[in-house]
Amino acid sequence: MLLKNVIMGHDHSHTGHQHAHEESTKNLGIAFFLNLGFAVIEIVGGIWTNSVAIISDAVHDFGDAFSIGVSYFLERYSRKKRTVTFTYGYKRFSTLGALINSIVLLVGSIFVFMETIPRLFHPAEVNYSGMMWLAVAGLVVNGFAALRLMKGNSISQRAVMLHLLEDVLGWVAVLIGSVIIRYTGWYFIDPLLSVCIGVFILTNVCRNLYTIFRILLQATPEHMPEDKIKAILLEVPNVKNVHDLHVWTLDGERNIASAHLIVADDISRTDAIRVKHDAVDRLKEAGIDHLTVEIEFEGEGCYSCPVE
Repeated sequence: MLLKNVIMGHDHSHTGHQHAHEESTKNLGIAFFLNLGFAVIEIVGGIWTNSVAIISDAVHDFGDAFSIGVSYFLERYSRKKRTVTFTYGYKRFSTLGALINSIVLLVGSIFVFMETIPRLFHPAEVNYSGMMWLAVAGLVVNGFAALRLMKGNSISQRAVMLHLLEDVLGWVAVLIGSVIIRYTGWYFIDPLLSVCIGVFILTNVCRNLYTIFRILLQATPEHMPEDKIKAILLEVPNVKNVHDLHVWTLDGERNIASAHLIVADDISRTDAIRVKHDAVDRLKEAGIDHLTVEIEFEGEGCYSCPVE
């Protein structure tokens, strides 16, 4: 009876997780089509209103649509299990997608700057009424998509939601700018807004690239320094010392570590097994998803350690 209850509980949990995964994929699909469709409208509207601020935001939205599309694909692709080729699974494909997306946004921002900066010195007349209506529409579309993703719990949804919230802030800026232009005739506000949006985007792109390169170069996660992990392992009963410790992350979320734990020469086999289990449990609580442990006795020496 107990076994039956455990199995039923596991099935219920699995069903709930699968339902959440399907809902996550559905929300990303909705956000993708909303963002892509409105980006096309922005390009047309930007040309119609002669607003480089709207065109620059359209470039950003195309980048966001690409990002959402990659996230949508990876959300579905992540169901695949590990293979003999990808023994850690497909988690790092999301990092690759983030790298491609960042490069697209970087190139798009540089293009916008090249078109916008000359207009700071020679501002052109813009259709401020059209800017207002597009800003209101942008707030509605991006706000709706962001609210959809707020209901989800997946990492992909939270990351995309932040992109959409950035868009909402950008449209708020365009709306305020169009009102200022209407009552003052200061047309330089439009290219100035475009530059501000571009700087904001570039700042986030550079921050993302820094994180991406840390992941690809297998740097120790900033929130999980080596001395912190070592201190946790030294708290395990019967562990005398820790060396050959390595900590890295697959995608910024799934963290991996390997370590050699030195124990006393006279420790029993049962205690040695308990050391491994205890070490795994403690590091799981600290955020390490996969730990490889090698037990060494004090007088044994390390034969697999690299020469310093």
